[in-house]
Amino acid sequence: MSHSKTTGAQDNPAPASPPAEVPLAEQLAAAKKEAAENYDRFVRAAADLENFRRRSVREKEELRLFAASRLLEDLLPALDNLALGLASAAQPNAELKALAGGVGLVQQQLKAALWAHGLKEINPLGEAFDPHQHEAISHEPSLDVKPEHILRVVRTGYVLNGRLLRPASVIVSSGKPAEGAEG
Repeated sequence: MSHSKTTGAQDNPAPASPPAEVPLAEQLAAAKKEAAENYDRFVRAAADLENFRRRSVREKEELRLFAASRLLEDLLPALDNLALGLASAAQPNAELKALAGGVGLVQQQLKAALWAHGLKEINPLGEAFDPHQHEAISHEPSLDVKPEHILRVVRTGYVLNGRLLRPASVIVSSGKPAEGAEG
């Protein structure tokens, strides 16, 4: 009986114990090495992310600072022509009609440069009042213009690439004048 106990005790634990200790130590070393590599990759990825954020902020700021440069380059000739017009107007023999024509040409030049960059004019004379595009500054009676339609444009509005930049300031028709009203 003691022989079978000794054989049974040697058969089960003896073969399993020594081989299990060596692979466990190797597994631990491999896991530590893998953890160190993962941590190194994490630190590098975090640094890369921080560098990307800084670069993005810097590029965004540069874009904000210089986004208008193309527009301004297109406006410079109009500014030059205004200076020429002012110099011409200062001459003793300057003609008002010629000066007005020159200012009109500069206005067209300015508009062309702005239109090329996505600016569109809102000039809604005679159209139905739209509170999303127009700002009513008053109502006036009119025999010629239907009620709630634009009677006069006081200040032109503008849309930049589909977004309202400034609403048109308008006077809206209230329809026919009331009988007995002074006018």
